[in-house]
Amino acid sequence: MISNFFINRPIVAMVIAIITILGGLIAMMGLPLAQFPEIVPPQIIVSTTYTGADAVTIEQSLSTPLEQQMNGVDNMLYMQSTNANDGTEQLFVTFDVATDVNIDQVNVQNRIAQAQPNLPADVIQYGLTTRKSTGLPMLVISLYSPNRTYDSLFLANYANINVNDVLYRVPGVGQVTLFGASDYAMRIWVNPDVLARLGLAVPDLASAVRQQSTVNPSGQVGGAPAPAGLDKTYTVRAQGRLQTPEEFGQIVVRSLPDGSVVRLKDVARIELGALNYQQS
Repeated sequence: MISNFFINRPIVAMVIAIITILGGLIAMMGLPLAQFPEIVPPQIIVSTTYTGADAVTIEQSLSTPLEQQMNGVDNMLYMQSTNANDGTEQLFVTFDVATDVNIDQVNVQNRIAQAQPNLPADVIQYGLTTRKSTGLPMLVISLYSPNRTYDSLFLANYANINVNDVLYRVPGVGQVTLFGASDYAMRIWVNPDVLARLGLAVPDLASAVRQQSTVNPSGQVGGAPAPAGLDKTYTVRAQGRLQTPEEFGQIVVRSLPDGSVVRLKDVARIELGALNYQQS
């Protein structure tokens, strides 16, 4: 019998095994990537931020409407939501391994569009992001300052500018996530006692910031149609979005009848800080 032959001659069995392994390695090196079998179910990740909300509020006002609309999407296996107290929400929708991940993403985006009328206005304004994923990290990179010259906020900003874009251009990379870091943001720390004395509320400050820190296209001087003899055209450049704490401090919150004004620096402390302080 064949089994007795290999039992009595183990060297022959080992040689055949080695030849099989070498043949498999040679075949794998010549096999195109397009013919590699898919073994991990594809995932579509829907992420957004509800500023100031806790996990329970996110679940009730954001995750539940999304899950209700997402339920039953074509070829879906299961879905899972992750709600955090820092205002972030992620919905992981896992599809069958035989599906086309691009079609899955389109189907998820269609369901998001159906759920938008039931979502909070702040979430719609912030936007919902959908990305393809395999559910498993491919590579973990640690970014640090050897001499502790720069803090985590600076390193996160450096990664966003110089590292993330390069990684996104690598074939096969679907998402790059920064753990334990946040982006730069202009932080406005409001003094509630001063607001109460002046009869102001936080929405009043937010409205003033939106109106006075915006892009202002100002047109041209001497543009067509122009009078005869006008040879030059000048593009007018006006101040757009504010960039420094001092510029934000000059935002006018209220104008009083006597001609005096209440500025943002009078009711709040302004600094350039992190977008989120609940990540570590």
